[in-house]
Amino acid sequence: MAELPSGLLEACVVVGAPSDKLRDIYQLHQQGKLNELLLLEAEVLQVHAPPFVSKETNSSQSIGPAFSRVQRRRSFIKKKRRDRAAEALLNGETGNRSEVSSATEDISVPKDLDLIALPQLCFPGGLQLANEPREDTYHFLVFTDLFGNRTHGVVVQYYRASCQEGAVQNGHRWNASKCRLYTPFAVCVISKFPYYNALRDCLSCLLVQLRPARQADFEETIKEFSAKLSLVPLPPPGQLHVSFSLRPLHVVLPSKQDQESPVIDIDLHLPFLCFTHTTLLQVLSCLLQEQRLVFFSADWARLTLVAESLLLYLQPLSWQHPYVPVLASGMLDFLMAPTAFLMGCHISHFEEVAAETEELILVNIDDGIIQSSWSESLDLPAIPLAAAESFMSRAESLQLHYDLEMCHLGAGTDANALRCQRRDWQTRLNTQIQNITLELVVNIFRGVQDFLNHEHRVFNSEEFLRTREPADQSFYKKVLDTHIFHSFLRDRLNRKRDTFSHMEQNTRNHAQRNRAMTESPRRPPMSELSRTGYTNYTSPHNRLSKRLGASLPNLEQPANDTVSTITSNRPASFRKMTPDIGELNQMNLTTKPNPSVCLHRYHYLRGLVNTVSNRRLDALEDFQSLYKTDSDIFPSQMVKSLVDSLPEAERSQADKRSELKRLISRVKRDQERERACNGNGHEEGAVKRFQLPKKYMQMEEFVKCIQESGIVKDQGSIHRLFDALTVGHQKQVGPELFRVFYTIWKETEAEAQEVCLPASVLEHIEPSECVFKLSSSVKTSRGVGKIAMTQRRLFLLTDGRPGYVEVAQYRDLEEVKVSSAPFLLLRIPSLKLRVRGRKDAFEANLKTETELWNLMVKEMWAGRNMADQHKDPQYMQQALTNALLMDAVVGSLQSSKAIYAASKLAHFDRIKMEVPMMVPKTTSETLKHKINPSLELAAPQAVDVLLYTPGTHTHTHTHTHTHTLWVSVSGGKVMVFDASSWSLTHTCHVGNARLNCMLGVDKDQVWMGSEDSVIYIISMVAMVCNRQLTEHRAEVTGLKVAYSCSAEGSVMVWDVSTLQVSFKTTLCYMLHKRLKSHKIILVVYRCRADLVNSMIKCFRSAVHWSELLPREELWSVCVDSGEVCIWNIKDTSKPFHRVALQDCTGCYCMIKVKNQVWVGGVGRSSTKGKIYILDTERHQVQKELHGHNDKVTALCSAEDRYVLSGAAKHDGKIAIWKVE
Repeated sequence: MAELPSGLLEACVVVGAPSDKLRDIYQLHQQGKLNELLLLEAEVLQVHAPPFVSKETNSSQSIGPAFSRVQRRRSFIKKKRRDRAAEALLNGETGNRSEVSSATEDISVPKDLDLIALPQLCFPGGLQLANEPREDTYHFLVFTDLFGNRTHGVVVQYYRASCQEGAVQNGHRWNASKCRLYTPFAVCVISKFPYYNALRDCLSCLLVQLRPARQADFEETIKEFSAKLSLVPLPPPGQLHVSFSLRPLHVVLPSKQDQESPVIDIDLHLPFLCFTHTTLLQVLSCLLQEQRLVFFSADWARLTLVAESLLLYLQPLSWQHPYVPVLASGMLDFLMAPTAFLMGCHISHFEEVAAETEELILVNIDDGIIQSSWSESLDLPAIPLAAAESFMSRAESLQLHYDLEMCHLGAGTDANALRCQRRDWQTRLNTQIQNITLELVVNIFRGVQDFLNHEHRVFNSEEFLRTREPADQSFYKKVLDTHIFHSFLRDRLNRKRDTFSHMEQNTRNHAQRNRAMTESPRRPPMSELSRTGYTNYTSPHNRLSKRLGASLPNLEQPANDTVSTITSNRPASFRKMTPDIGELNQMNLTTKPNPSVCLHRYHYLRGLVNTVSNRRLDALEDFQSLYKTDSDIFPSQMVKSLVDSLPEAERSQADKRSELKRLISRVKRDQERERACNGNGHEEGAVKRFQLPKKYMQMEEFVKCIQESGIVKDQGSIHRLFDALTVGHQKQVGPELFRVFYTIWKETEAEAQEVCLPASVLEHIEPSECVFKLSSSVKTSRGVGKIAMTQRRLFLLTDGRPGYVEVAQYRDLEEVKVSSAPFLLLRIPSLKLRVRGRKDAFEANLKTETELWNLMVKEMWAGRNMADQHKDPQYMQQALTNALLMDAVVGSLQSSKAIYAASKLAHFDRIKMEVPMMVPKTTSETLKHKINPSLELAAPQAVDVLLYTPGTHTHTHTHTHTHTLWVSVSGGKVMVFDASSWSLTHTCHVGNARLNCMLGVDKDQVWMGSEDSVIYIISMVAMVCNRQLTEHRAEVTGLKVAYSCSAEGSVMVWDVSTLQVSFKTTLCYMLHKRLKSHKIILVVYRCRADLVNSMIKCFRSAVHWSELLPREELWSVCVDSGEVCIWNIKDTSKPFHRVALQDCTGCYCMIKVKNQVWVGGVGRSSTKGKIYILDTERHQVQKELHGHNDKVTALCSAEDRYVLSGAAKHDGKIAIWKVE
């Protein structure tokens, strides 16, 4: 059975005093026997919840039993009235039989709504009659179930004259002027969404109707009010809001900024008015540390509004513990709960709570004071100083007073216009506050992702703590153990793209984004250490990114380091939709400048209305249209419920509509995938802390443990490390040996981080260099001092007054060997280096360290040569890792075999000795650089598709698109690189299938054709995929201009502005059966059929790639042929030219650049990839390039100046080639 879509109203409840108690009190009052007005026990008088239909109506097909909620609800009022009526009969009160018969009335209550505690919460200070009218008061409630789901309530208390009770008893109307007794009632509107201001406005409109209404009309008025609210649909995320009229006000439901953002319908600046900035930071610190907090105020409304604002300040972190912002006077025992909580009480209970309850944090909202229950001071760790100072500086600029800002305006005469003006001001202020508080959270937790292992879902908390300021350690130690931080980590491990991740990424400065990959993320550059020391380097503003791709050497390009902030999505005038079922279909939407945005929201709202109206198929069509144009706001759970509720007749009709059939199939696939994940025990919520092993480990366990520790991820390096640690004994690593190795590794890191070089030394090295290894003080041929090893050079740090003596840059070394130096009658082992361009060799008496330094320097030398020849900085990075692993192995083994064990890690030095490292001259001259998309992965992944998009600047908008490289790897994963620095900027997933092709469209979109038959559209501005084209019936194999083709032979021409198919055709079956490959069908569509048949006969298997050149030539290649066939479209009998590719067994990609054609394939004599460059005029091979260790699978051009090539999984790298 399907559920109704969530509307604004969940239930409307009326609470008041029992009628029999009121009757007795009124009689005593009339007789003058009532000395004081006592507190009465409140009870639920009425409950109104959707659907507002009787049993007869509900059983009819007009509403549909599939959406009935009545069958799943219990009747609370019915039972209560029956019990009271039965009790009255037993006591002999038989006069009013009509009241007994009313006990059979069926008033349904939502199953998730607990009415037991609601009367107390509606009257938290107690229900008391009054002798004179009192002002209406509002307050707000939050209900939390066992699963942490929250429901929100807005309550209005108002007083009615009790004389009307007398009128009913005496049979005539009482004179209201003689009545002196007033009875309080409470109306509580309950919603699943925190629309506090909107619901308060609704209740204000309700009171306007209730005041003149007769008592007999009281229930009907509230029921009609509830029915109206139940029909109000909620706005989808984005720029569209829902506005509706309840006389005399226009009520607006603001939308969420995006799917993951919360609804904000309160005044976020209230805590800034209540607390100083210092006190506000103390309260936020207590929330982050999950203390037991109690808020106090004389105003019940203020409790919830301030608490809700504070929790919104912490977004995207979410409070995980009990949350009751309003506690009635009879609920104070809740404060004895042993767990963390956030609750609110009346200020009158402050002394009582402080005296009787221990270990509470007491927050007096009215006085702006925070203290603990055990002392007047607060002895808890404060928020880190740098983040706190930045927050207070930003908060000083806030303009918090509306009247002060609007004092230049005249008096308004239109109440709704004034409300709209105030709402716009509040929206702007809320946006500013969100930005400031988000920046605070980012500054506190910046760099957390650098210590996560996504594959094993491990967070290395010890390493994270080491990068924090010493004064902030106590704060982080408490926060890291909280549920709120655990939930935050889970989102980071799931790579959630929320406001935190966007701001954290965009606030990294330009220099940090462009640092080379040869710099260790654990070792700060010496320039930073020398200026500020290590701890300040690791402050939130200066954290080194681990998500960098390999940077081009010495490449600097100025850029504006703009801070990504939350922007107000409220236009100057609201885009309104009146939720009228009869008018919604005829509504005309006129929005500027982008009508399609509003159209997507229109599909969403109309789908909701059709769902409520039981037009299931129409609703599914609306949601299918929404899915294609904006999947971000697609209500997947509602659609699943709709599909499950379809009866057989409607299911048959849906199967006849191709779009609906596809939507239903997609829903079923998603459900099967979810069941498969649950069946396999897949758990996305698990987060582990790294722990040292407690038992002996075989190879597989050792690999996992090393990867979790964050030391190294590459499996090849870990296998070599395992061999080194197990030299001379059984192939397993014990827990004690691993502990020693891990400790030495971390101690070496710490020692390097403590190195602080004077300015006289820093001027000789690059700003980005790091000291990774420092020897003991030794005698050398250039003086006495310590030898320092960076990623670029060796230098001597002289003793006494520190000075710099250059030893060698790795690329300049000619010889590295172990020698011996005479010392008295002994010969001391020494390290001897010969450097290009220097006559005298450098010699250092390293004594027992000589053999180790010999291994490390040789490995660094070999790595440098490999990096230079292959234009791949990762070789240097890996050589550096190997050298540091050697150092840790020697330190942990402490045996005669330690040096031999360390030699197992000399990977590049061994390659240098075993095979020649020379790269062919043609390749070396053409190859400019390499980047590795699989850098963070344990094993490389194949590069499936490459796309380069040039930078653009849109004058009508503030967005600037940089030069970008789009890389598709396995399973729909797309990596986005900044092409000015080749640094990784974004990672996104589009579906779960392999991508076959990509195309830049309309300067701000990238279309991606997938094996799952969908074309995914990514916005270059938002870097999200929220549009999909689903017209193809098989895998999409090619995209070009506005054309697309798929494996079943269909070719479609698209209208880019509307995303609709403007023309479609299909090739014959026998033809498309042989053309299931990239781009070929698009070319075939433009050629003659006889040419196609000739192509098919020419190759043994399917034609894999083709390019149609301007001279009416068609170039084609095949995966199992080492030749290029060139066809003339006018002569189709045979290829008029064949170009044989030397030592090639197959070709996988081809691209035209200037007057050249580049072909990517694989060699015959080896499995290494090759690129052939052919002249389009002479039809000859100009160059043969060797740049990959596996077949070349992707090629793309960067403005005809560079060609980028990607290789299969045994290589997984991208090479950048210069075009001549």
